[in-house]
Amino acid sequence: MSNIIDNLELNPELVKNVDPDLQPTRKRIMGSLSYAASFMGGCVSIGTFSMGAGLIGVLTVGQAILAMIIGCLVIAIALVVIGNCGHKYGIPYTVQLRSSFGTAGVKIPGLLRGVPAIIWFGFQSWVGAGAINSCFKILFGFDNLPVVYALFTLLQVALAIKGFEGIKWLENISCVFIIAILAYMLYVVKTQFATEIDDVFSGIKGTWGMPFWAATTSFLGIYSTMIINASDYSRNLKENVKSVRTASIYTVAILPVTLFMGLIGLLVTAATGNSDPVVVFSTTMGSKFLTIVTLLFIAFAQVTTNVLNNIVPPSYVLMESFHMKWSHATVVVGILSACCMPWKLVTDQSAAGLSLFTQFYSAFLGPIFAVMAVDYYILRKKKLDINNMYDKQGIYKGVNWAAIIAIVVGSLCSLLIVELSWYISLIPTGLVYYFLMKTMKSSAPFRKGTIFGE
Repeated sequence: MSNIIDNLELNPELVKNVDPDLQPTRKRIMGSLSYAASFMGGCVSIGTFSMGAGLIGVLTVGQAILAMIIGCLVIAIALVVIGNCGHKYGIPYTVQLRSSFGTAGVKIPGLLRGVPAIIWFGFQSWVGAGAINSCFKILFGFDNLPVVYALFTLLQVALAIKGFEGIKWLENISCVFIIAILAYMLYVVKTQFATEIDDVFSGIKGTWGMPFWAATTSFLGIYSTMIINASDYSRNLKENVKSVRTASIYTVAILPVTLFMGLIGLLVTAATGNSDPVVVFSTTMGSKFLTIVTLLFIAFAQVTTNVLNNIVPPSYVLMESFHMKWSHATVVVGILSACCMPWKLVTDQSAAGLSLFTQFYSAFLGPIFAVMAVDYYILRKKKLDINNMYDKQGIYKGVNWAAIIAIVVGSLCSLLIVELSWYISLIPTGLVYYFLMKTMKSSAPFRKGTIFGE
């Protein structure tokens, strides 16, 4: 792309009718510690329990740990790659997409990002509500999971409405005891079920073949949604934090939480045959106080994850696509999460299905990642004119069909080996997008003033 202009100064006229939450960030509220705390709290996902449970009978404990580590390192690098744009220009994911998909084309990657987030929101809210309901049952004899679920969902939506300032403090407080509780939960599982665990894993030889690499995709897939909207988070990180330090923050925050939760899911399921941590920990702690503390932690963990990762991104998508206010968008996300019938997703039979679902939608998110990375780093050399990004009648008007074609090709390639979907999609998507952009840019029908113009 010739004559690339790098401009961070925005013409106020272009955003006078744009919701402030979609405009470039004016105040960066997160330093390194707050940012690390946010990701540590945001990554305490019950879905990670299920991913660990899905490895029963496939990998040894050592192989499972290594698969988690590889997945987390890839996640950290990918977050830096995509988040650089948001960190530099202060723009959210839905605005970042305009340079690669066009102002109208952003609805497609927005939908592909929003649907998994809403499903995970419903799934994790049901699990968290189950933990709270178990506490009520122990303490007061009250047992009404549907009512608790509805109130729990409303609570999370109310917290999200406060925006990133409220999210920052919620995550900062939560990270103080997250690791301690997770370590204790792992200790309880290992000591109370040592014999059962040894019996299950004594006959497992493991493998370094496809199942191992599929496991890395499963753990990577949990965060593949978070990766492509990394700018929604990095736009709140203070400007003086460099890329290497940011990658370190991601690794330190994500890796220990994923390891603890993945291992707990693996060992709990191996020992009890039940992949639902709420059921397991409500019956095995040996103390009413510890049982309640653990169950409340499980519930609180869902709040920190959902508010950051599963409400913010689809809310931005709704704001961009339907011109909704932030508060209205978050309410709609809450309603849609209930429509996914999460009570169907938490059954023992669903653990393997959730793993397959994660691998399947990764087949679509990997191509979006590839298009965004090639567009920003190779075609635009990390240089954007911020005014073009907000001018809906400007050079990015319409749909960039090069991006759409590229993600279709990449998704089809990745579905050939769904176990490695995210990895498989990257190279074909990137190559198709690059060559189409170069070809379309030089073709006569694409006049100046279209998305492919100067």
